[in-house]
Amino acid sequence: MNRDSKGEKVLSFVKAHACGNDFLVMDDDEARGEQAALARSLCQRNTGIGADGIEFLERRADGTLLLRLFNADGSEAELSGNGTRCVAAWLAFSEQREQMTFETHGGERKCRVISGNGNKFEIESEMGVPRVTPRVLHLPEVGDVEGVEVNVGNPHFVIFVDGEDFRSHGMSWEQLGGLICTSPQFPQGTNVEFAQVLSPQRIAIRIFERGVGPTTSSGTGTCASAAASIATRGGERLLMVEAPGGSQTIDWPSDDSAIRLTGSAEIICWDGKVAGL
Repeated sequence: MNRDSKGEKVLSFVKAHACGNDFLVMDDDEARGEQAALARSLCQRNTGIGADGIEFLERRADGTLLLRLFNADGSEAELSGNGTRCVAAWLAFSEQREQMTFETHGGERKCRVISGNGNKFEIESEMGVPRVTPRVLHLPEVGDVEGVEVNVGNPHFVIFVDGEDFRSHGMSWEQLGGLICTSPQFPQGTNVEFAQVLSPQRIAIRIFERGVGPTTSSGTGTCASAAASIATRGGERLLMVEAPGGSQTIDWPSDDSAIRLTGSAEIICWDGKVAGL
């Protein structure tokens, strides 16, 4: 973090999005220990730059790349699939990298650039081995809620729904998602997905993200929903997952293998430049 001639703080950052799930990307040494405060301030939609979170990238002396994700509310999360892909897109754009490995608090994640066109990229990410467990929640406000608990380096609870409005238990998905996300039954909170099975090859989801709220997309949420569908609803292991921000592809060859996520990422602005202007 530098200061200009008037003593004002000057930050260097990049903004990118993956299916509308948007992030700021910043070198960790820019934060000077103020990651949480910066996330709360800069991610504000009306008074800040606006983002779902900030990915802080630390480049270690041995060449290791460490990612720390801070959500819009200032909380630190284990990782983000889409956020990791945004950082990979930035390194592909700025350093012409084709393969990258990131250390995160949710485990190692490998990214491979499939294609690129200017500031837009298609990237495959290896997202670890999902852990899938059916579970019934007991919510005082609602009653019993059947779902599937999935860990893909961070926690998720997936609820299968029938209607196109994604309502469940007489509530909108946003209302129920908010209750589950902050339920005492998840002491660290959880991400919540509502999944509609369209066919053995396709599902549609809505996402209530821990520390953010409703989002247009989620990489780990896509993985979790797909894993739950494959494990409990007969979904095929190569699966298309549709969210409001766009579609992503999941490939989960076997229960004990890493799940692979493929989707787009676009650099929006960098070094004072805005894409498309």
